[in-house]
Amino acid sequence: MARYNPKETEPKWRKAWADTDAFRAVMDPSKPKYYVLEMFPYPSGRLHMGHVRNYALGDVIARFKRARGFSVLHPMGWDAFGLPAENAAMERGVDPKGWTYDNIARMRAELKELGLSIDWSREFATCDVAYYGQQQALFLDLFARGLVYRREGMVNWDPVDMTVLANEQVVDGRGWRSGAVVEKRKLNQWFMRITNYADQLTDDLATLDRWPEKVRVMQENWIGRSKGLTFSFEFAGEPPRGFDKGLEVYTTRPDTLFGASFVAIAADHPLAERVAAADVAAQAFIAECKKGGASQAEIDTAEKLGFDTGIRVKHPFDPSWELPIWIANFVLMDYGAGALFGCPAHDQRDLDFAHKYKLPVTPVVLPPGEDPETFAIGDEPYLGPGTIYHSRFLDGLDIEAAKTAAIARMEELGQGQGATVFRLRDWGVARQRAWGCPIPVVHCDKDGVVPLPRSALPVALPDDLEFGKPGNALARHPTWKHTICPRCGGPATREVDTLDTFVDSSWYFARFANPDAAEPIDKQAADYWLPVDQYIGGIEHAVLHLLYARFVTKALADDGQLGVREPFAGLFTQGMVTHETYRRQSGEWLEPKDVEVIVEGKARRARLVENGAEVVIGDVEKMSKSKRNTVAPEEIFDVYGVDAARLFVLSDSPPERDAQWSNAGVQGAWRFVNRVWEEFDSQPDGAGSPTGGGGEAAVAVRRATHKLTRQVTEAIDTFRFNSGIARLYEFLNLLKANPAAGASGPLLAARHEALSAFARLIAPFTPHLAEECWARVGGGGMVAMADWPAFDIALTEDAVRVLPVQVNGKRRGEISAPAGASAADVEKIVLDDPEIARRLEGLTIRKVIVVPDRIVNIVAA
Repeated sequence: MARYNPKETEPKWRKAWADTDAFRAVMDPSKPKYYVLEMFPYPSGRLHMGHVRNYALGDVIARFKRARGFSVLHPMGWDAFGLPAENAAMERGVDPKGWTYDNIARMRAELKELGLSIDWSREFATCDVAYYGQQQALFLDLFARGLVYRREGMVNWDPVDMTVLANEQVVDGRGWRSGAVVEKRKLNQWFMRITNYADQLTDDLATLDRWPEKVRVMQENWIGRSKGLTFSFEFAGEPPRGFDKGLEVYTTRPDTLFGASFVAIAADHPLAERVAAADVAAQAFIAECKKGGASQAEIDTAEKLGFDTGIRVKHPFDPSWELPIWIANFVLMDYGAGALFGCPAHDQRDLDFAHKYKLPVTPVVLPPGEDPETFAIGDEPYLGPGTIYHSRFLDGLDIEAAKTAAIARMEELGQGQGATVFRLRDWGVARQRAWGCPIPVVHCDKDGVVPLPRSALPVALPDDLEFGKPGNALARHPTWKHTICPRCGGPATREVDTLDTFVDSSWYFARFANPDAAEPIDKQAADYWLPVDQYIGGIEHAVLHLLYARFVTKALADDGQLGVREPFAGLFTQGMVTHETYRRQSGEWLEPKDVEVIVEGKARRARLVENGAEVVIGDVEKMSKSKRNTVAPEEIFDVYGVDAARLFVLSDSPPERDAQWSNAGVQGAWRFVNRVWEEFDSQPDGAGSPTGGGGEAAVAVRRATHKLTRQVTEAIDTFRFNSGIARLYEFLNLLKANPAAGASGPLLAARHEALSAFARLIAPFTPHLAEECWARVGGGGMVAMADWPAFDIALTEDAVRVLPVQVNGKRRGEISAPAGASAADVEKIVLDDPEIARRLEGLTIRKVIVVPDRIVNIVAA
């Protein structure tokens, strides 16, 4: 084969891997194990370049670890439930189940074309009855332990799709699909008690030393553990009915109590509801508050609005000082007690609110260096350190000391006590949609909510759901929901809500240990494979998915079903694949394949391929269907092959950063693939083993081979894939400079050793090319099963070091010296160097300081 032909080579090796079941994971106690997992995809119907990069990253690690003697688990599944399938059913008149499985079949074929070293025998989709039936069993286990419960709670309600939306599905106050203004509504919902594990979820972040720091910080902030003060305001005058003990609030800043100017309560606080019962204006305000998302992010960014109830409370440290109670749209009932005091000088929300309603702003923390007589607050609060002032018995203290003193005084007065609370709320897991995991309980008029026995599982979805109109198709089904109560035998109805898809992904990694087990989790297999050693996925899942998975793991560990308390020992969040955007002059988005980019010196312009019309070049953005700046992987594979595409997305930039797709980049990767093959194809058969001698060229190639092996090994170990690939490019240039044609026997032997190592070193990145190269140099078996090349550390060190030479602190030249040369030998080389001698003319050498293998300093006068 004179030219590398990926259309012939790549399918051949994929078939060989499949025929030999090369990547089946085996529990082998004699080997160390390694579990690498990429976040499983939603089966949208087609692969995009983001998928290619994500799964190529995981495949590099899987192939590398397998070559280094690990028993590797690298599985694949499908996060298959959710609204997109229902939307497709409504919009296209198709069955969501059929639509989903058709998409899975297409994407599976595309993923297999990528040459991923996946154990496909473990594949499952979350919409498989075999999977969600086991999930129902886990639900019952958690229900029995009190970790699942039902209560009335505030949710995001989409009035068009008629379903609860997760916080992340509310965009700018509107439903992500319908665009309808989202309402806050109280519904009877199913919750999981994630708050029971809030302390553990916070504390155990410190053990995740192989997670990105930014993700740990994001989780810590989301959980929001805070230490502060819980106390009660006494009402000025007659307390409202039911509030004889005062109005309870929680604060993390008791040091700022003397800066208080108002008290705010949530729109669904019992006091707000009591006020609204007698005040039409309050009713209208509360109704307005219910518009928009219920998430903290939505609330934080919304305009701060309030309603003065007319009720007043006494300041806890001064009964003569009264504060107004407002109903405010930025207070959450689920945080603290659903009430807070506002200190505008030191909180942005409170300051915005005070400015809007012309409430007092009194600073009580004086920044270092400021004059207490002149310091004032403008449009931004002061949030930094300082000294407490305007605060009577707290004056002169720093913030932490003032917090302690304020809590102590409140406890002394019997009005409050120190407390720890969390921003984290219990996880609402019910969704009013049909394409999800049915909740395995029934509702009985006699016995109430009754969990089903395990013998009644799985509760399967009916196959004849009708999705012709919005709302929950399960609730409309004529027969499915009607059943018998397992407790009394009387008539009952099934729960028609289904589980949030985050539940599906909160334990799937444990099911991969043995997806055919009769129980949800095969404890023996899970004990062998878990935790996941390397988890890979987007930063967008940094909080919710990862937090829920951590919670469920801890809950299952406490139930004895898992032996680990953290699911993912290592986490890597990869960057996105981006591309320029293009538009017609009229503003219509264009696909890259329809555009020709012309480079004229430093300038670039673009035109339509079909007619030469000028095209507007836009920003580089994440590939998306909406802006049509996507590149279809299959089109790239067809022209350049899979390996060239893999190589480009792995070599373009560090994997944690965005990779900008370009035709020039993939063409460069394709040229490299061909250069590699040309080098292997030029090597004659039967080259002997290197002897360690044979001339300068042979020695140089041998040393470079061992150095390369060390560099690539370290690059993969540290997720610097692009750096390792760069070293491969450089090494190829060295081989080109020492060709096989006309080479001596020792050089041919050194080249053979180099090519043998090179084939194994490129295998994680370009596996099909590596197999062909490995066969060409006579490697035994397949390179996918070959051992990683070893390196002699002595040969990885440079034989000669280039040392800079300074005279009186200024660089005046450099010399070459053997690595490890003594100070005396280096000094002699320096003083014998003609250029250094010229620089020293007319000077008397006082001292020569040699830092071995680093630098030489000459002191002269």
